[in-house]
Amino acid sequence: MKLAILSCSPNAYSTRRLKEAALQRDHQADVLNTLRFAIDLDRGSPDLYYRQKHLPQYDAVLPRIGASITYYGTAVVRQFQEMDIFCANTAHGITNSRDKLRSLQILSRHHVGIPRTTFVRDKKDVLPAIARVGGAPVVIKLIEGTQGIGVLLAESVKAAEGIVELLQSQKQNVLIQKFVAESKGRDIRAFVVGDRVVAAMRRVAQGQEFRSNVHRGGIAEAVELSEDYIQTAVRCTQILGLQVAGVDMLEGKDGPQVMEVNSSPGLEGIETATGLDVAGAVIEYIAAQVDFPEIDVRQRLTVSKGYGVSEIYVPEGSKFVGQKINETGLQESDVNVLTLYRGAKVIPNPRAERLLEAGDKLLCFGKMEAMRGMIPARTRRRRRPEVQELEVAPDGH
Repeated sequence: MKLAILSCSPNAYSTRRLKEAALQRDHQADVLNTLRFAIDLDRGSPDLYYRQKHLPQYDAVLPRIGASITYYGTAVVRQFQEMDIFCANTAHGITNSRDKLRSLQILSRHHVGIPRTTFVRDKKDVLPAIARVGGAPVVIKLIEGTQGIGVLLAESVKAAEGIVELLQSQKQNVLIQKFVAESKGRDIRAFVVGDRVVAAMRRVAQGQEFRSNVHRGGIAEAVELSEDYIQTAVRCTQILGLQVAGVDMLEGKDGPQVMEVNSSPGLEGIETATGLDVAGAVIEYIAAQVDFPEIDVRQRLTVSKGYGVSEIYVPEGSKFVGQKINETGLQESDVNVLTLYRGAKVIPNPRAERLLEAGDKLLCFGKMEAMRGMIPARTRRRRRPEVQELEVAPDGH
């Protein structure tokens, strides 16, 4: 395999380890500066130049895109994708994960546990927003901060209001997030490759610091994750469209609370803490994908006329609840169930005898006309009782 590692930091620990792991497995690996590419576009022939020379052929690309170059970096990754070269993380997945608000919006929609979060712009909305997440203390985060930079703990409502107003005055977009007290000063980092967690560590802050990032002085230790944390980490990675990711979770009283999904997770902290060859796991996964590429049927929305892929939701009260998959009539309607999503679980190719439960989601392939008849009409969600309807003046204020 000939691998291109996209990185602006060839001497960084993670970049060096990935190249070393590739060479140890008899692959060719080149570290290419993401900012030295030129993207050429012409009808039917997307192309790339590197340092003014036509880019040679690569089998796979491993992006290590820094937050400061997200736009250009994802454009380069997208060009590799258009040239049908396997990318360990796609441009879409990187974009989803890089924006904290966007990633939490997506995860919230899929019923993933997250700390209660709010995003406001108007000064008058700050105090009500703090109250809605449970009051002080609250965590205030820059939407595109990394390595603990731009993450602040406000112990009082007054302090939180002042911090938000100051950051907004500097044209910064910020999130206000519930402080998970039971997990103060510690979190879990699960390193996901493909459909499994290859390593995990618990990071513990030191002194008065509440941020547990290793870059902030936190101490890391290896940890054995329960199935709930493993499934949550893998599911978040898949939902955001990534294949290699670091998933940061708080240990909440109700289970894992996902803080962030990192598309370019560092290797030094987790390899040091666990003693595992995480870089090797990444390289082996990429090599397997090059040799035996997976087809994501969700990207093949119409394989032949009238056929496609759709999700069927099983709400409370559905006629499907309590039925076995082979009793639903799906197969007789020329609809095949590819994957069953149940809470944090992802069950590929579920058995025909499996009983369906309220809240299940079925990823199906088959006749679109038949599947449309099985998708319940979208209903307006009931508002929480403590939220009152607002009277809007004719001018919209």
